Amino acid sequence: MISFDFEYYKPTTIQEAVRLFQQADSRGSQPLYYSGGTEIISMARLNQLRTGTVIDIKGIPECNVIHMNQEQLVIGSAVSLNTLTEAGLFPLLDETNRHVADYTNRNKITIGGNLCGKMMYRESLLPFLLVNSQVVLAGAGGTRNVPIHRILNGEPRLQKGELLVQILSDKQYLNMPFVTVKKTKQERIDYPLVRISALKTKEGIRVAFSGVSTVPFCSLKIEEVLNDVSRPLEERVDNAIRIWPVPILDDILGSAAYRKFVLRNTLMDTMAALERRGV
Repeated sequence: MISFDFEYYKPTTIQEAVRLFQQADSRGSQPLYYSGGTEIISMARLNQLRTGTVIDIKGIPECNVIHMNQEQLVIGSAVSLNTLTEAGLFPLLDETNRHVADYTNRNKITIGGNLCGKMMYRESLLPFLLVNSQVVLAGAGGTRNVPIHRILNGEPRLQKGELLVQILSDKQYLNMPFVTVKKTKQERIDYPLVRISALKTKEGIRVAFSGVSTVPFCSLKIEEVLNDVSRPLEERVDNAIRIWPVPILDDILGSAAYRKFVLRNTLMDTMAALERRGV
């Protein structure tokens, strides 16, 4: 049960949603955009989140699309993970999503909620980082397209009141060879100790991570080290872990030493599998 009252709105346009947010914010109402709502409801029940205004974006047509537009895959932020998987347009994203929560919850979890939520794992972000997706954002200053790396790689950096409308991904990347691996403490759908998604492109292997640290990310420096084929694979993996840009987690799921052990083995297997495959 949620222990506080709040106003609920369901706008039908992007402009209306942004306006409602600005108005509620000016009243000190701590507004939130809402799509699937799983995270908001869970945190509110635990008294870890409080809001006076909820703005449901599921009534906005642009937030509910999933289609190929010329050379781009367009995904609306209110599309559920199961809907994406069943569409079958982005195999790496599909396979990644299949291991986020259970089937019932994936009917509710939306791609926008996963990418912009407060949970640190945000596993569905990894494929978009690997294919250099763009995001369509709407705020008080209008709509803008921004590389996803600038906004969601690591900690989310959206402006206050900015709404994630869509994610745009170039078609050329969608069917390249990939590996996605999730290592958990117990159940397959548990939070990840280590989650790796990797894509083999003509330029080299791209790799993104979740669960290892407090933020999901990809790193050009790590990719440069891993793609230096003049060195043995084992040495490349060890060097990549040595320059890890953020601290490795040490929590109830696993110690930092154990995570590092799992990361090393999983990264070795991932790189070896992709290096054997053509583009």
